[in-house]
Amino acid sequence: MATADNDRQLYELKIFHDVAKALTSSLDLDTILQTIMEKMAAYFEPATWSLVMIDEASHEPYYAASVGRGAEGLATLRLADGFHLTDWVVANGKTLVIENVNNDPNLDPDSRKEWMEGGCSVVCVPVRTAEKVLGVIQLVNIDMEVYRASEMLLQTLADYAAIAIENARAVRRIQELSITDDCTGLYNARHLFTVIADEFHRSARFGYELTLLFLDLDHFKRVNDEHGHLIGSKLLAEVGVCLRENLRLVDAAFRYGGDEFAILLPQTSREAGLRVARRIAGVFRQRRWLPDEEFRVDLRASIGMATYPSDAATPQSIVQRADEMMYAVKQAGRDNIAICGMGVVGLDGDHSPL
Repeated sequence: MATADNDRQLYELKIFHDVAKALTSSLDLDTILQTIMEKMAAYFEPATWSLVMIDEASHEPYYAASVGRGAEGLATLRLADGFHLTDWVVANGKTLVIENVNNDPNLDPDSRKEWMEGGCSVVCVPVRTAEKVLGVIQLVNIDMEVYRASEMLLQTLADYAAIAIENARAVRRIQELSITDDCTGLYNARHLFTVIADEFHRSARFGYELTLLFLDLDHFKRVNDEHGHLIGSKLLAEVGVCLRENLRLVDAAFRYGGDEFAILLPQTSREAGLRVARRIAGVFRQRRWLPDEEFRVDLRASIGMATYPSDAATPQSIVQRADEMMYAVKQAGRDNIAICGMGVVGLDGDHSPL
């Protein structure tokens, strides 16, 4: 018996060592969680296991990983009070142990599934920090004697998972801050060249076109002069919101500097890019800016456009071409669109070459 206990303790120490090594040698969340879950599965040998994560934005649970038949079927298993298993663990922050799904009076009989027949066990462990539950580890059909002997091991692995998730989210937030403009919430100019380089490589590989828009707010200086820089910053923030609302998920908007913005449209031809530019110009004209203020602000934009590969062969050259077209619009009277190689094309389809 003493030898068996020693062997078990040595095995647990090795698990702790391997998981701690993963935590200190990698910032990749998927790699760390995979290590933790593999060690847990090897030790407890569940028939089915899953890791449920809580989405940061929506706070809704989702299955980040599941192994074994019917793992996601746990989502339908309810307690007698109406809580699903994951909901109960998240709400209470405690481990939920069901030794036999067929005999536990706390379970809603109507929610049991056929794959749980045979009196299987379910253990749901919170992955939590001091403040909140980040997820739930679910194990089905483990040896309850092994669980009772090593309950602390399972909770420690869950704690390691919480550390990994928190570290990964902290790193992501730092990375986002380094590429995000504080005022508008859009990407900053430094990140523009990184994204364009990636999109150029992908477009060249698959034969895609891509279009870049440069946008300058007309007479923005008047807003600062007449109403102050705080109002100007508030208006810039609204422009950031407006651009995000009127672009696809695959598109990217950047604050290039001051009151200049760039919009990258992957897999977008010149014709499609012009439609986007005209739509944005129309939104600018129709939108009620600064609705909480007593004064009215009318905002217009000068938009320049260039397309790969017809107008530019490198990331630097497409930025230069789109920027040149934007300034061409400003010199021609503002509140218009100019396309590389075509000149000012008008907001409604009229074409007046430079």
